[in-house]
Amino acid sequence: MSAGQTSKQSATNGLPVMPCMVVIPCLNEAKHIEALIDQLSPPAERLDMKIVVADGGSTDGTQEIVETIAAANPRVALLHNPKKIQSAAINLAIEEFGDQFQSFIRIDAHGDYPENYCDRLMEDAEATGADSVVVSMATEGVGAFQKATAMAQNSRLGNGGSPHRHGAKGHWTDHGHHAFMRIPAFRSVGGYDEGFSHNEDAELDYRLRAAGHRIWMTDKTFMVYYPRGSVPALFRQYLGYGRGRARNILKHRAVPKVRQMIPLMVFPVVAGMSLAFLHLAALIPAGLWAAACLGYGAWMAVSQRNPYGPLAGFSAMVMHLAWSAGFWLQILDFRKREAAA
Repeated sequence: MSAGQTSKQSATNGLPVMPCMVVIPCLNEAKHIEALIDQLSPPAERLDMKIVVADGGSTDGTQEIVETIAAANPRVALLHNPKKIQSAAINLAIEEFGDQFQSFIRIDAHGDYPENYCDRLMEDAEATGADSVVVSMATEGVGAFQKATAMAQNSRLGNGGSPHRHGAKGHWTDHGHHAFMRIPAFRSVGGYDEGFSHNEDAELDYRLRAAGHRIWMTDKTFMVYYPRGSVPALFRQYLGYGRGRARNILKHRAVPKVRQMIPLMVFPVVAGMSLAFLHLAALIPAGLWAAACLGYGAWMAVSQRNPYGPLAGFSAMVMHLAWSAGFWLQILDFRKREAAA
């Protein structure tokens, strides 16, 4: 069956079930949303897709922009997401439109995509029979700090060798950056857990795998991601990631991977610096970590001839510390709740 063909009638309303829809969770993306919809409109026409923007209460004019586009383009629809978070946005879109489609493609409003992104995802899904097709991310930046952060996130220093950061040959995997998913598989495990504001993708992948669904990491396409442009924003983001990872591990009683266990030690060793008044040796572990990050950044600067290397080492330190702090704070919150119960 070709991408644009319908396959069956909806059991609930008699409408034709189309192959795929695009879902864009967003909040305050007035600077990007129009260009993104313009970019997605040709493949939407070509592949007979609907574009659903699930907005979490934007106050910068995003909703008005989407409403104007939707009035002129029946393929575009705006959904109001009162729960604000991305997991709820996708669930809402599937609840509202899922009976009309076989699958969906999740698009990040603050990312960039090749022209044939949707085509390649659907082709790989058909070729492999995968229930979910995930992609790698190429991180890019604009300003100095964003470029340095992108450099860190594209390196082992910032991603620990994560396949959906590095990219690899197409292979079956247990997790990746969410892109394409079959709606029956998504619904069969209950969709995203809306208790997760971060790491909801990894949590869903755990349940998909446990239910016997297969996840394919494609090498046919990728997405471009733009990191946070300031230290506070980056720290808050990774603090949330750390909390999300801890919640995932606690929920499923999973064991952290080695690449996750190493940065877990960062917050304890930084906190241990407070004991320096007892003995200066308390400064050594944190000093070694800082030296390793900055040294790796300097090595990247030389080997890649990239002047942002030293600053990338600092960005990596922000990410490590925030992720580790978020993880341990979530663990402490969990222990407190258990003790109070």
